[in-house]
Amino acid sequence: MSGDPFFFGYGSLVNTATHVYDRHHPARLSGWRRVWRHTPIRDMAFLTAEPMDGVEIDGLIAAVPGADWAALDERETGYDRVHVPQGITHQAEDAGHIAVYTIPADKHGPADGERPILLSYLDVVVQGYLQVFGEKGGEDFFATTAGWDTVILDDRAAPQYPRAQLLSQRETDFVNHHLSALNATLRKE
Repeated sequence: MSGDPFFFGYGSLVNTATHVYDRHHPARLSGWRRVWRHTPIRDMAFLTAEPMDGVEIDGLIAAVPGADWAALDERETGYDRVHVPQGITHQAEDAGHIAVYTIPADKHGPADGERPILLSYLDVVVQGYLQVFGEKGGEDFFATTAGWDTVILDDRAAPQYPRAQLLSQRETDFVNHHLSALNATLRKE
């Protein structure tokens, strides 16, 4: 066992093209769900996780070598890093303690039209789920995420998300299909 701490990623951190943490493994977190929330520090909604009984979310755990959290803490500005002592299942044999980044409900409110969900950010998240967990994982992402009743800003033509990725046509169609099924409100940039 390396003793390195790990993080549990449930959003863009599932997409391994967006980070350098190469000791990663699929994982499941019990008793939590994803939700879109805003913070006053940015003009967009953030994806966060919050405790909720009876729900499980898939994600990725990855080692933080030498417990050097500085770069990841900077990337996750606006989030609190909290230790999760139980509820995470995975196949990693070398996982130390595991942390999750979250935006507590008592600090920040739900996503709203003033701070929409960036489609380029959502695309990155869903692409990661499709690559790690397949179509079932992508479907589960939409089903276990709350807060879709806000505007989604279609910024695909000029992505605002700094870690935006190019999606295949299949991936784009998958995202579009699920947003249509949710009756999501899309606004062109």
